[in-house]
Amino acid sequence: MEAPIRELTHRSVVSCFIFKTLSPTSTDAPKVALFKRSDKVSTYQLAPISGSVEIADPTPLDTAWRELHEETTLTKKSLRLRRQGKKYSFIDERLKREWTIHPFAFDLIPIEKGGKGEAGLTIDWEHEGWGWHNPRDVNDSDAFGGVPRLAVSLRRAWIEYDIGEEAGKILASGLEDLQEDHLNGARILAAKALDTFTNVVVALDAESQEEWWKQARMVAWNVWKNGRESMGAAILNVMLSSLKLIESRVLSKWKDLSKADRGKAIREALEEYGRQRLDLNKNISSSFQSLIETNYSKDRPVRVLTLSGSSTISRCLTDTMEAANFPFDLRILESRPRFEGAALAAKTVDFIEKLNANSAAPNPSTVTVFTDACAAIAAKDVDLVLLGADVISSDGDVCNKTGSLPAVLSAKHVSPSVKVVAIADKEKVFPFEPPAREENDPEEITGTWYTVEATVAAEATIIPEKEPEKKPVGDVKNLYFEWVESGLVDDFVLEDGCKTAADIREIASTVEKEASRFFDEL
Repeated sequence: MEAPIRELTHRSVVSCFIFKTLSPTSTDAPKVALFKRSDKVSTYQLAPISGSVEIADPTPLDTAWRELHEETTLTKKSLRLRRQGKKYSFIDERLKREWTIHPFAFDLIPIEKGGKGEAGLTIDWEHEGWGWHNPRDVNDSDAFGGVPRLAVSLRRAWIEYDIGEEAGKILASGLEDLQEDHLNGARILAAKALDTFTNVVVALDAESQEEWWKQARMVAWNVWKNGRESMGAAILNVMLSSLKLIESRVLSKWKDLSKADRGKAIREALEEYGRQRLDLNKNISSSFQSLIETNYSKDRPVRVLTLSGSSTISRCLTDTMEAANFPFDLRILESRPRFEGAALAAKTVDFIEKLNANSAAPNPSTVTVFTDACAAIAAKDVDLVLLGADVISSDGDVCNKTGSLPAVLSAKHVSPSVKVVAIADKEKVFPFEPPAREENDPEEITGTWYTVEATVAAEATIIPEKEPEKKPVGDVKNLYFEWVESGLVDDFVLEDGCKTAADIREIASTVEKEASRFFDEL
């Protein structure tokens, strides 16, 4: 009688690589920490910090932070997440187990930049020692002494291992620029992502077409995932369009082109695409103007509530004032903590004043700034709530600056006839699970407290320096984005007209298929 066939069990683990001097601005070469496993765990092998993803863990990244703290005592104050690598799976036939590995790369924050540096790294019983290694020397040979697939995981968390030093430096610099840009919106960040991708793929030096194409797709995946993932919808769509252009204009002629000619063709194609993207705002503006002219008259100003500093919304409003001389009563929430709404208001006031300077028929538009807490007051009798969109889900849910949902709910309550309109381009449609909430520096919030005597000492009281093992009593959260469900949105103004949630689902399906085609087999 044949033995029964054992079904595969599944287990997901994280592999956390701690680097030092990983920043592209560092003059020292990066080093990666590898830990010597204790004989209480297994044989003496070099490994990253690792652990199993538990059912209760919201995401593998949450697992990573937990394991890092448990095994090294390091916290988010001493480590900066630099990269998430593309997960991969393999089957251990001996154990009848399928493993899924989630690799991450973290940068150790030195003491002079507010972290604890190497002094803050204390290993637990699972390890008997650790040391710094040149990441390019790490390999999967028996002689190196690493745990199985050590180099495979490292190469996914830190793709400079494969793409070479020149391309790697360009990628690292571009990703850091995206990560640290908290002023610009998704459209501009996507343009930066395109520039980074262009410069990196031109610098790739893989000889074979197959290897080069694999590296180019992995670069695109990393620009999407490791730039500003909260702005990932626009970046993903730009990466997919770029890959399609390379596929049609370069891969199809690979054997007929020299390396220099391939680089030239890629740069020309992607720069042309970048110029074409500049017309999107113009087309969206035309769609918005049509919406206004169809539904409203010039007998009185159209009352509009908005927030944040969307360049797309700004263009729509100013173009409609200039081209059709439509009047608006603009009510703009200041949009803490960076006050992008106040910046939008100033920009719009300046535009109106210049528009009217030499006009025989001055535009009577007005601009009023309200605090975020005044959303319900600002929403009284408004005709429209205009939302930008950093992401639009497959179902038509809109992710925008925090404060969007209170503004919409307030307007629906105090002005029942209001229309909520999301203004975006199709690049913002995103068919995948949204990334985890992006938490930003609490000092952006607490920094404003110093202007009021009663709250000068509030930060030190609420979030004092604490021992990492002690659960804090107080905290300050600085969350930039939130979701507005599709049922609260009346129209989507895109570059090719007004759309419905059903139209959004169709666009999302196309994006999902393209992403699967380019990235699934990596």
